[in-house]
Amino acid sequence: MQLTFGDAEGLGKRKQTRREIFLAEMEQVVPWQHLLGLIEPHYPVSGRPGQQP
Repeated sequence: MQLTFGDAEGLGKRKQTRREIFLAEMEQVVPWQHLLGLIEPHYPVSGRPGQQP
């Protein structure tokens, strides 16, 4: 049996998982650069995090 173009096109693709679909939607919905800008001033950038003994 010979493959049609439609059959051959779908062979290389796999089904997206729920996680992949969710992450793709989150990329579109959440303004990540703005969110990171709000968090960054409160995030430790140098030294060891937390109180040292």
